[in-house]
Amino acid sequence: MSGTSHVYLIDASIYIFQAYFSPYNESLDESGADLSAFIGFAQFLLSLQRRERPQSGAVAMDNSLFTGFRHALSPEYKSNRELPDDSLARQLDFCARAADAFGWPVYASTRYEADDIIGTLALRSRSFDETESAQGVCIVSRDKDLAQLIRTDSDVMWDFSANRRRSRIDIERELGIPTTRIPDYLGLVGDSVDCIAGVPGVGPVKATALLAEFGSLDGIYANLHAVAGLPMRGAKSLAEKLERFEAQARHCKLLATIVEDPRDCAEPFACAAPAELVLARPNCDKFALLLEEALVPAALKVRMSEALARLVEEAP
Repeated sequence: MSGTSHVYLIDASIYIFQAYFSPYNESLDESGADLSAFIGFAQFLLSLQRRERPQSGAVAMDNSLFTGFRHALSPEYKSNRELPDDSLARQLDFCARAADAFGWPVYASTRYEADDIIGTLALRSRSFDETESAQGVCIVSRDKDLAQLIRTDSDVMWDFSANRRRSRIDIERELGIPTTRIPDYLGLVGDSVDCIAGVPGVGPVKATALLAEFGSLDGIYANLHAVAGLPMRGAKSLAEKLERFEAQARHCKLLATIVEDPRDCAEPFACAAPAELVLARPNCDKFALLLEEALVPAALKVRMSEALARLVEEAP
């Protein structure tokens, strides 16, 4: 995949926490404090930039746990998560600053999640005028919720760690529904990872069948009278459950729907023009200062500094 043909939108938390919890990625600073998240994330970005040579994109950080608009709508949403401790909070700051030093635009919000930042930037990057060409997006994440943003034949979902790239067709073949219907699907089946309840008793098979028959959650409720007559086991009780939990299903769909146009220019990402997603030249001096501040041990500091310097030297 050519780095010049896609806008790379990185779901930072996935790779930060993967590094933080990995037993194979332990890194300590000169005082013995943990640096695993910071070092692992920086190495991930270096690897991605060496392999892909991206020309445009952004890194989306998650700063909205318990303060975002979804939590205001539903206090149970992501109630199984914990705020980062001081050590991890320190490393999250280092991760954002490393991405900036590597030339990436970095966005975060206390109201919107990283998914919403990615969704908005994906929509804006597809816009074009007389001087700009629409580009496909490469969403770098393994978060299944983000698959709803894969809309065109040029878009790609890339799980970097598994090196698994999926197109819209791949995702739709796997799920059995259009990517645009993923929020409807989650409204029915829920998502235990994010504490989204869905409709009790509706699993993947029934949800997929309902969406295949009626097209959307609105379509299901517009034809609720027809559900009991569907050729599936338990169709009558399914219709009753759908009727009883209609408000919950619609609420869960709302929670699962990624915001793509917040219309809130107090949020920098919401008004970012395609030109603002062009990567800058990596700043080796800025990264060297960050490594000093983080008390990265000398040998590792040299290796990482040299890796970034090679990246700059090899740039076209």
